[in-house]
Amino acid sequence: MKAVVLGSGGWGTALALVLLDNGHDVTLWSRNPAKAEELARTRENPLLKGVSLPEELHITGDLNCLRGADLVVSAPPSFAVRETGRKAAPFLKPETVVVSVSKGIERDTNLRMSQVFREAAGGRCRIAALSGPSHAEEVGLRLPTGCVAACPERETARFVQDAFMNDCFRVYTSYDIVGVELAAALKNVIALSCGICAGLGFQDNTKALLMTRAMAEITRLGEHMGGQRRTFGGLAGMGDLIVTCTSLHSRNNRAGILIGQGKSVEEAMEEVGAVVEGYYAAESVCQLAEREGVEMPICRCAYEVLYRGKRARDVVSELMGRTGKDELLGTTWL
Repeated sequence: MKAVVLGSGGWGTALALVLLDNGHDVTLWSRNPAKAEELARTRENPLLKGVSLPEELHITGDLNCLRGADLVVSAPPSFAVRETGRKAAPFLKPETVVVSVSKGIERDTNLRMSQVFREAAGGRCRIAALSGPSHAEEVGLRLPTGCVAACPERETARFVQDAFMNDCFRVYTSYDIVGVELAAALKNVIALSCGICAGLGFQDNTKALLMTRAMAEITRLGEHMGGQRRTFGGLAGMGDLIVTCTSLHSRNNRAGILIGQGKSVEEAMEEVGAVVEGYYAAESVCQLAEREGVEMPICRCAYEVLYRGKRARDVVSELMGRTGKDELLGTTWL
């Protein structure tokens, strides 16, 4: 099968290697031709240190590589998905399956990444989402990893499952693309928040409190938008939240630690040196929650720290000082 990965970041490169391991004819495309040339020359992506890129992996900056592709993986940063979809559109066949692996919500439109790509490409393809607890660094090393291929069309979800699944990369299917994509985007905001707490000197109790209550509000928004509650307790939900909030592989977590230690948002992102998706998602999530009338106090506080200059320690006090609530909202005491 001919497969093309659009986006030569760590995640796109790692997924290209998974597809290559499975015997597919794989091309990795970079929107920066100079970067494509460097990757082809050095056969190593700096974001996946120590992982060699086999000669069988085609690397290019020319979108003509999309001609005749059966599978296309959309892996640019969230802010570049629309542009990438627009540029890719003329090369896509109606039967092409596009797998969206970017994690975010588009600013102002509040669309999920698969929706952004489909709209930009003029609806010329079938589309699915792939997500789960999957650091690119570990996928590149062929460490056991599990993800979810989500699409309302069972045939498409199973096609993606078959394309990616192997002894190191286990893939489950789901029809709940709404829940899978929302969980993927929102967990980045929480990982940033967990990092901030660690930077402030808070420890395990605080992190457990934050992650658990954040999952409650992620689920609340997800269900409101049409996602399924079970999705948020699965790999794309709790699984991805755990791995992103607890590992220094996570750029969001590392950026949050720096902010908690007193660096400005700009300084933190510059020091991390790669896209911090939680920063962009924080604004979009707050827009979406406000539009839909869903209460999300943790995400709102993250937005105020990142965009309004509010002191992180002050929002912790604000969250801890909220009026007492029943954890099982909507239930009746016996």
